[in-house]
Amino acid sequence: MASLANRAAARVLVGDGGLATALEARGHDLTGGLWSARLLAEAPSEIADVHRDFFRAGADIVITASYQASFRGFSACGIGRRGAEQLMRRSVSIATAVRDEFDERFVAASIGPYGAVLADGSEYRGRYGLSVRELRAWHRPRFEILATAGADILALETIPDIDEAHALVDLATDAGTPAWLTYTTSGTRTRAGQALADAFSVAADSEAVIAVGVNCCSPEDVLPAIAAARSCGKPVIVYPNSGEQWDTAAGAWTGTSTFTPQLARSWIAAGANIVGGCCRVDAASIAQLPAVIAESRGGDAGRDAEKPLA
Repeated sequence: MASLANRAAARVLVGDGGLATALEARGHDLTGGLWSARLLAEAPSEIADVHRDFFRAGADIVITASYQASFRGFSACGIGRRGAEQLMRRSVSIATAVRDEFDERFVAASIGPYGAVLADGSEYRGRYGLSVRELRAWHRPRFEILATAGADILALETIPDIDEAHALVDLATDAGTPAWLTYTTSGTRTRAGQALADAFSVAADSEAVIAVGVNCCSPEDVLPAIAAARSCGKPVIVYPNSGEQWDTAAGAWTGTSTFTPQLARSWIAAGANIVGGCCRVDAASIAQLPAVIAESRGGDAGRDAEKPLA
């Protein structure tokens, strides 16, 4: 199989949508500190079915259910260190088993921010009061597990500030593990208020980081982020939310969806190499992206989206 980086250089790739969104649509209550990672223990086949749905919709890449998985989070739910490690590895094995049903697809192992583990909306603020060294030490055990679990790439995603990006890029660089780095942003800055040009420069010299971009942001924030991300000279990946806002106090989404697959035309024209969706973006929306990409590129999207290997 060609590497994800090579494929992204050859044509625009399709990412998946919101895993939690799809699981909630199946009737699962994901409230609590583990979010979708709880189903790694309770309903792994449901996670597999969602990955399968996204691949059938045309996604080239699915992201594992490990975003909110951590030793701290699992411990709070009575799961010890050995069990936590097994569940983290399971997040990857579930996705890779489904990947292997299809031709030329990829799995990204999600490594979410420290703030996600706090389950209080901190990933939308950053500035946790921890140093780069402390963040690196906190991420390292989970990073090492997911880096060796068999995924095609690591998704260092929903990162709200430069300090945490430094910590994760350091780990990826030291390990030599392919990764992408995506920030969650507000307007033209990280959630912590830093300039995007400075944020993306963190990954510029890392050979391990093969793509940079944004996720878990408003669709309206994607275009300025692409312009800043391209300064790194790496492929650009974008997968915003629906445009609705998460109300931490109420534990609910508010506002109106502004995500449409047709927005991908402008993202591709601006230089995006991988496009998908994050929270509240479903498989039906992802299913429209291959045609939008084909129109944008003036040709065939590259393959029949829903054909698995026999």
